[in-house]
Amino acid sequence: MSVCNCIDDAADWRPEGSAAPPPMAERRFAELMRAIEAEPFAASKIAVLEAAARDHHFVIAQLRRIVYALRSPVDRMRAVEIVAPRIWNYQALGSGWNEGAVDTPEQARAYVRWAAQHGVDGLKLFSPPPAIMAAALDEAKKLGLGSTAHLGQGGVAQMNALDAARLGLGTVTHFYGHFESLLKETVVQPWAANQNNNNEYQRFGQVARLWDKIYPQGSPEWKAYLEEHLKLGTTFDPTFTIYSAGRDVMKFRYAPWHEKYTLPSLMDFYSPSRVNHGAYWYDWTTEDEVAWRNFYQVWFRLMNDYKKMGGRVTTGSDSGFIYQTYGFGYVNELEMLQEAGFHPLEVIQSATMNGALTLFEPKKKPIEFGVVRAGLLADLVIVPENPLQNFKTLYGNGALYLNDKTGKEDWKGGVKYTIKDGIVYDAKKLLADVAAMVEKQKKERAAKK
Repeated sequence: MSVCNCIDDAADWRPEGSAAPPPMAERRFAELMRAIEAEPFAASKIAVLEAAARDHHFVIAQLRRIVYALRSPVDRMRAVEIVAPRIWNYQALGSGWNEGAVDTPEQARAYVRWAAQHGVDGLKLFSPPPAIMAAALDEAKKLGLGSTAHLGQGGVAQMNALDAARLGLGTVTHFYGHFESLLKETVVQPWAANQNNNNEYQRFGQVARLWDKIYPQGSPEWKAYLEEHLKLGTTFDPTFTIYSAGRDVMKFRYAPWHEKYTLPSLMDFYSPSRVNHGAYWYDWTTEDEVAWRNFYQVWFRLMNDYKKMGGRVTTGSDSGFIYQTYGFGYVNELEMLQEAGFHPLEVIQSATMNGALTLFEPKKKPIEFGVVRAGLLADLVIVPENPLQNFKTLYGNGALYLNDKTGKEDWKGGVKYTIKDGIVYDAKKLLADVAAMVEKQKKERAAKK
């Protein structure tokens, strides 16, 4: 529904028996419409409406209907009106505004100021030129915005993880930028002569070949790299899970939860394709998987060493790609942090308190969730099994085990209740809703055959 239609529809919508409000002057109405349409996010549109309501005598019922219709799922989630996780609004440079490309330091600063005025919580950066990165991060810090970066191959030669951290980057996500900071014989990755990063098989296949081209664990260069990040206060958010199919694609293609909990349309997206992002299984080989297994061992040691010296490591999944379905991919991340050498309690810390600190520190505010403490928001999961003993019991379908009473295989675990903002949700019923969506799509597809 457009803003214009929303206001038009509300004109005759009022409590029964109440008088119609006086109409706004046509000129003022047009001005209001332009002001609303100029705002990029629902929250800022609402602010304009609320100000207009004070000046133009909208009845409360009208205003509520207009505001509710304009509100985004994020706004409704924050008001606890829909079932949804917490969402923090991190935007890429240029997202949402109409002032052209962000291709100068001045434009970068202008965009960050604009973003801060429109309810953005932080920046999701890639690897822009150094001057633009420096300007954006400097302005973000002044305005209390967080920052995270996926330092993609297109610019990582000029902006690796250490370069970005020195400019003020808060979080390095994925592996991009770490290995390039530690190259031993070259200053850029020694790509093959026919490398084409628009070919995702080459892009994702070749990045794993960095595993033996960097300074080794325990070397002075390795230690110096981590120590400087620790001094700068950089957070590492590895998202191990999203690339894990690279070391065993068949395992994740046939993961036991797909049949019941992954939409057929999402499975289509995962399947080998030269169009869909992350579907790079054109001809995935044993050699590719061996390279990824070796890459993971080095990556694991880097993250664990940083944690051991006091660095902050958080959890993330980036699900929705590469056979990682939402929710299930996140539990796989917990398992992989343990594989990297984290004690299960350290895994839980990464998934709770560390994430909260990373979100609130740029705002210079104490955390509002992330630990169990009086006065903080009650965000909890209630589980029948002990996840410290086995993280697999957190998967929606539970963990496979031998039931000694029956002598047959069985499943146990799964989250029983999710508590957000102190509101209790039946996690099993939410999971059943997902299963029903999957079954519905399967039936619709079958009917079209």
